[in-house]
Amino acid sequence: MVLAVFALLVAVAVAYVGWRDRRRLSSDDDPEVVRAARGERHRRVAERQHAQSDGWNRGGHGFTG
Repeated sequence: MVLAVFALLVAVAVAYVGWRDRRRLSSDDDPEVVRAARGERHRRVAERQHAQSDGWNRGGHGFTG
């Protein structure tokens, strides 16, 4: 009897913690925030690539400025 009550308490605790973590993760992974972060990362990569190609094309000998 004591073991059954203990097992039930452990199962309830595990279920609660799992539910709480799923809820927290789903709110942190807001699709709009993820989309905005990807757009910002893409913009920065494009700017960096543009700056690097400008350096090579301007002097023909590597980045000069």
